[in-house]
Amino acid sequence: PLTMLTNQEKQRYSRHILMSNFGENGQLKLKNASVLVVGCGGLGSPALLYLAAAGVGHIGMIEDDVVDVSNLQRQILFDEKSVGHSKIQAAHDRLQSLNSSLKYSLFEAKLSTKNALEIIKNFDIVVDASDNFPTRYLINDACEILSKPFVYGAIHQFEGQVAVFNFQQSATYRDLFSEPPPPELAPNCSEAGVLGVLPGIVGAMQANEAIKIITGVGEPLVNKLFVIDTLTMISRTIKFSKNPARKPIDTLIDYEIFCGIKSDFSKKISMEEMADWKTQNIVYQLIDVRTEAEYTIQNLAGINIPLAVLEENIERISRSQKVIVHCQTGIRSQKAIEILEQYGFENLYNLKEPKF
Repeated sequence: PLTMLTNQEKQRYSRHILMSNFGENGQLKLKNASVLVVGCGGLGSPALLYLAAAGVGHIGMIEDDVVDVSNLQRQILFDEKSVGHSKIQAAHDRLQSLNSSLKYSLFEAKLSTKNALEIIKNFDIVVDASDNFPTRYLINDACEILSKPFVYGAIHQFEGQVAVFNFQQSATYRDLFSEPPPPELAPNCSEAGVLGVLPGIVGAMQANEAIKIITGVGEPLVNKLFVIDTLTMISRTIKFSKNPARKPIDTLIDYEIFCGIKSDFSKKISMEEMADWKTQNIVYQLIDVRTEAEYTIQNLAGINIPLAVLEENIERISRSQKVIVHCQTGIRSQKAIEILEQYGFENLYNLKEPKF
């Protein structure tokens, strides 16, 4: 039930209340609403800050990462003192100092098939501030099962996208993207880079869409994909519709397998095992299949042969000694191993979770 705004709240949110089509009623709706933001990084930072500033009564956030110095270029929730600390705790501290009157629910975990339905069911809207395809499909399917709208945002280098899915029986993420792209063609920010201000633009737009859904003001991006190129500031809106042939989602699946990310590497090796090889004087060759730019920023002193030019450099890869292949996440290195095995290589190992 809607409660009255206090005099303090009326003063705080006066610029909202002054708008005739928003008013006190719109602010009351925000006060009584709940929004879950999945991810406290580039998109989550501006989305959370603006949702908290706007007075959304209950804000949930889910995140399991820690703050890295490379995050500070775009993740404006954090400062230099946050580096090395839990992202979700640092985010909560910042939001609490911005608006202490709100309820915050913290889930220091990774959204998964096991916890998604239990977490999402308690919120009105989900804001997708993730940076990977398995999480996006998981959010989509959980929201379809629970009949919850979700506000999508994605960024890549200089381009951003925003849409609203599953709002009042509208089209879903699966109607627009029925199949995920091949893993090697879907790099995240740590692999492809991103302009620092881009997530600020897109994340603020996601907060805007959530506010519109809650208050009923304006037209949400339903059945529309908004795309912006920050190099030219040219934007376009692409219309799409539900796919009548698509079967409704009624259960969650393993999304890493669905997106082709999880596979059984024939040979895996950890950083610790690689260090043991060095101690035991076991000879091996280390191949880094990331881009030259990634290699220049930080590397493990291996040979840099980017995946894109791997087949042109076959002769540089040893057939007589053990070969450890790595990238940032294990996806491109697995693809590299699959390519090299076609050339008869049987001495390949995929490095798990490299630590630079």
